Amino acid sequence: MSSPTGQTPDKSAADTFPDLSGLIKAYDVRGVVPAELNPEVARAIGAAFADVVVVPETPAGQRPRAVIGNDMRPSGPELVAAFADGLAGRGVDVTLIGLASTDGLYFASGSLDIPGAMFTASHNPAQYNGIKLCRAGARPVGQDSGLAQVRELASRYLALGVEPVDGVARGTIDEQDLLPEYAAFLRSLVDLSGIRPLKVVVDAGNGMGGFTAPAVLGTGAGLPELPLEIVPLYFELDGTFPNHEANPLEPENLRDLQAAVVEHGADIGLAFDGDADRCFVIDENGDPVSPSAITALVGLREVAREQAAGRPTPTVIHNLITSQVVPDLVGATGATVVRTRVGHSFIKAEMAKHDAVFGGEHSAHYYFRDFFFADTGMLAALHVLAALGGQEHPLSALAEIYQPYSASGEINSRVADVPAARARVVQAYVTEEGAGPVTVDELDGLTVSHWDATPQWWFNLRASNTEPLLRLNVEAADEDIMIKVRDDVLALVRQAEED
Repeated sequence: MSSPTGQTPDKSAADTFPDLSGLIKAYDVRGVVPAELNPEVARAIGAAFADVVVVPETPAGQRPRAVIGNDMRPSGPELVAAFADGLAGRGVDVTLIGLASTDGLYFASGSLDIPGAMFTASHNPAQYNGIKLCRAGARPVGQDSGLAQVRELASRYLALGVEPVDGVARGTIDEQDLLPEYAAFLRSLVDLSGIRPLKVVVDAGNGMGGFTAPAVLGTGAGLPELPLEIVPLYFELDGTFPNHEANPLEPENLRDLQAAVVEHGADIGLAFDGDADRCFVIDENGDPVSPSAITALVGLREVAREQAAGRPTPTVIHNLITSQVVPDLVGATGATVVRTRVGHSFIKAEMAKHDAVFGGEHSAHYYFRDFFFADTGMLAALHVLAALGGQEHPLSALAEIYQPYSASGEINSRVADVPAARARVVQAYVTEEGAGPVTVDELDGLTVSHWDATPQWWFNLRASNTEPLLRLNVEAADEDIMIKVRDDVLALVRQAEED
């Protein structure tokens, strides 16, 4: 097999190539700096990205181009410079947008219609960094859509070096500020100008929300003032995360926001993760509003907009561990509801396949057709603010409509023998006589549903791809049933560990 440099390594040379499988994973690049990810590695990945994605997908007669952004981590600028050098060395013209949220990079890729790379490790600790790659139009690059080839080629380049391509001029590197265009684009999708005044506490967790929130929700990008009073929490960009981890999925990371909402008498609280592509919502009492409820709320808004435009059966995507309220409420409108596996690559694939108007996950990733089928927490936040400010009730009353059921949240169990633990659950709930009128599917792990009978409940049990863990999610029509199913399944899962 020949590499794009013209080198044809023999098998013995291939055996000495660096193993990048721990760094370049199924969906992105992520590792410790500089032990796993350093300028040399970034340069090789940039060259490989050029050869696998950027150059082959450039329309005939055009110069290959790519765009790069980075979050606030101290290691970002040096890694970006090396990655850009790797691209330019393969003849790619590079646009650097500098500090950006991940959805800001997706906007750049979508609006410029060129491939992109975002340097971020999301909510991981300060010693980490990573790269999220996308094709033109913000289309994802994952294990089965080019990332495996990028990994293989980057490994070769680290071992053998990267030689110039004959007859190809080195690419240029320039800089462009797209923050004003990003903010204006999001505002064009949701009009907040006529809502009632709202007091909003925003916890950026020292991540990129501190960069994007003033631009979109305030006047930092030169846009008109909105009827929003923003109370900032941890807006200082600091990749060491001195106040709390920038991962709102963990309850302890929401405590400061919850307290601030109550202290300031705010109408709503918003929490963003490190790269600001996820958004969590807190009501006026300091209580979290589940991402499933936000999926239902935003999904209904997007369906209503489509139907008002004469498109009666739009499609909404949700993953299989979001609440039953999503298919219940969205399906009742006549819209098509599509259930998918957990993971952004699956959601994005289904979004594009079905031309879906919206998609949501339990992890607070929200995907929009009008945002290049990509995920953006800020656009979801705008929808919630519009819904809240467009009526007079508090957020707790509004959210109650979208949270009628009781859910366990995701519970992890570390087990020595994952197949055996799973088999015990199957035996008890599926194969034993008297197990009940359940439906079973294995779209992603094991889902057992008793929703079409009484009492109503379902659970999903999924194995981790990287650890000896089983992840359990349970939902029921009332809390007592949820607790019983949760505890019964956990007892089966953990049985051998307790013996």
